[in-house]
Amino acid sequence: MSELNEKLATAWEGFTKGDWQNEVNVRDFIQKNYTPYEGDESFLAGATEATTTLWDKVMEGVKLENRTHAPVDFDTAVASTITSHDAGYINKQLEKIVGLQTEAPLKRALIPFGGIKMIEGSCKAYNRELDPMIKKIFTEYRKTHNQGVFDVYTPDILRCRKSGVLTGLPDAYGRGRIIGDYRRVALYGIDYLMKDKLAQFTSLQADLENGVNLEQTIRLREEIAEQHRALGQMKEMAAKYGYDISGPATNAQEAIQWTYFGYLAAVKSQNGAAMSFGRTSTFLDVYIERDLKAGKITEQEAQEMVDHLVMKLRMVRFLRTPEYDELFSGDPIWATESIGGMGLDGRTLVTKNSFRFLNTLYTMGPVSGTEHDHSVV
Repeated sequence: MSELNEKLATAWEGFTKGDWQNEVNVRDFIQKNYTPYEGDESFLAGATEATTTLWDKVMEGVKLENRTHAPVDFDTAVASTITSHDAGYINKQLEKIVGLQTEAPLKRALIPFGGIKMIEGSCKAYNRELDPMIKKIFTEYRKTHNQGVFDVYTPDILRCRKSGVLTGLPDAYGRGRIIGDYRRVALYGIDYLMKDKLAQFTSLQADLENGVNLEQTIRLREEIAEQHRALGQMKEMAAKYGYDISGPATNAQEAIQWTYFGYLAAVKSQNGAAMSFGRTSTFLDVYIERDLKAGKITEQEAQEMVDHLVMKLRMVRFLRTPEYDELFSGDPIWATESIGGMGLDGRTLVTKNSFRFLNTLYTMGPVSGTEHDHSVV
């Protein structure tokens, strides 16, 4: 048995077998392993001292944002990528789930790939100066999404945009709602996912050599290569926090942490108007239930891990102009989580973890911010 297969066998011990073991299929894993819950909230635990201390610290920054109507801090010279920043913490000793977009809480990253004018306007709005080299690179050497969209606009579209007849055009809003399946990192580990991407890449070799859908095939191979590279960068990012995510998660804490690392990589490299978290509560409940039944964690510890995860989601910030926030997504961001629902087999997808996610509204209080705060979780 290979080292990777040994890691998979250990991590998946106790789970019901299925197609998910032979292919990337998170849905099959959930359907075969989750425990529907139709009871009440009486099992829930309250906030721990660590959660309260951490959230009080975060709220100091949130209150400053609300009072000044400006970011706590933001980069002006470092273009954000998956691996661009060192590890950042609120309080390393207290955090059960770690990872920030930059090296400091609520400090906003510079994401110029969407458009340099948005970044330049944001710096100007908050009385900071963008590093001239960043402007030069993303004006003269690196084409941005914004420039690409403007290159294909018709004269009529440009006139309608300038006059204000049309808003919501894709030049500033083109990355819209991005929903990745971050659960895959926890279920399979990065090495498995990279191996799968390599197989996808290799499967296109014959089409490339035979000229089948040539333009589409070349583009797909390039995109898969980018995905493979990004997965490797995620391992590098996690290593900065002392975690090896090459293999699958072996317990509830790792499952939550691994999943969050997937999301963190996304928000470090993309600033979509809505960076949704997906349907994770039911997935993570499988790991929590396994650990609870084995006596490895308590309900209090389960709630604390969920609290610290949701805390991180609430802290996600993007550097944008005030006008953008008023017109489009709002500040901080949309970070939606799909809780509950019903499967095709008629079973509810509500689990005890659905309750834990909602319980964060009590353990940490309602989502705080301005009237434009849409951090749903």
